[in-house]
Amino acid sequence: MRKPATGWRAAAPLVFALAGLLFTISFQTARGTDLRSDRGLPGLIDASTRNVAAKQAQLDGLQRQIDALTAKAAPGDNTVDLLTEAAAKLAPISGTRGVEGPAVKVTLDDAKRSSANLPSGVTADDLVVHQQDVQAVVNALWRGGAEAMMIQDQRVIATSAVRCVGSTLILQGRVYSPPFVVTAIGKVPDLLSALERDEKVTIYREWVDAVGLGYDVTTLAKASLPAYSGSVSLSQARVIR
Repeated sequence: MRKPATGWRAAAPLVFALAGLLFTISFQTARGTDLRSDRGLPGLIDASTRNVAAKQAQLDGLQRQIDALTAKAAPGDNTVDLLTEAAAKLAPISGTRGVEGPAVKVTLDDAKRSSANLPSGVTADDLVVHQQDVQAVVNALWRGGAEAMMIQDQRVIATSAVRCVGSTLILQGRVYSPPFVVTAIGKVPDLLSALERDEKVTIYREWVDAVGLGYDVTTLAKASLPAYSGSVSLSQARVIR
């Protein structure tokens, strides 16, 4: 015959008292809400992306108001006219104006194969597009004389940062999943030639053949790229000697 669990009988009231205290604290903290509802990483990313998009729309609206008020407050002012004219000339270079023209579109995508049976020397990490892959295409197109560029749905400039976290791309506060699309306006033959000559893009194409990474290059007779909406001011700079 088993002995009575006298120790448990003595401790049971204390356990129940502690459990009641924890429930009370949890209720007071949650105030009727789900304490776990906003802890999921995908939810946080989606919420942050929506917040950035809303803030960007608000910023665009305020900038339009500033432009309208500036034009109304200083009509016929020579200094303002000269500055406005200079800004208009720099707009295509700085990316602050939408542009149209012939373009090259490059699409990079993860491999459509399982990581269960991989060739010798190949890991699951080799089946996804990385930051250096996107950056290689971007740099090649700039070197090929790209006059304007867009990644996904956002206009970028020479100082735009391309960052990948895991299998996602973070660009100017927004998060994107593959496929990653880079569109560049310029002289199409020069852009295509730059992609063919680039050493890092060539290495990526070798992995395309080896494991099935996605790489597609198409030409567009006419592409429309939006104006760059980020800051054009450098916060940090260093002279390269």
